[in-house]
Amino acid sequence: MAGSVEQGISVTHGNEHTLHFTVRLPVPVSRVWPALAGAEGLAGWFTEAEVLEPRLDGAVTLRGLGSGRVTAWDVERVAEYTVEGGGRIRFHLERDGDTGTCLRFRHEFREKDGTGTEPDWRDRLERLVEILDGN
Repeated sequence: MAGSVEQGISVTHGNEHTLHFTVRLPVPVSRVWPALAGAEGLAGWFTEAEVLEPRLDGAVTLRGLGSGRVTAWDVERVAEYTVEGGGRIRFHLERDGDTGTCLRFRHEFREKDGTGTEPDWRDRLERLVEILDGN
């Protein structure tokens, strides 16, 4: 079974934007977590984490987005980064079947941040799927 990125949902209220994606991955959470919660993993599909303290309230600097804090951290379940100029990026993992993982992705940002459109995030998440599928 190959991974997939389901249709994204974009919601706008004034200048507040939220993007949601559900990503199905045919690999266990233990393989997905390092790609979302480690500097090397993030660099492979998203952006370089110049600073990443893997704990609640740890410092984070994501290249091209800015610096901020780790605003949620539950090992192998939730990683959330809130960066000035980049908004809040949340990765929520759930077990999917016997061996798969469901990633629920959410990006909240203000219009002025301009940190990623729905097609940008789809491309990034598809790259994540390819990496984890071994392609």
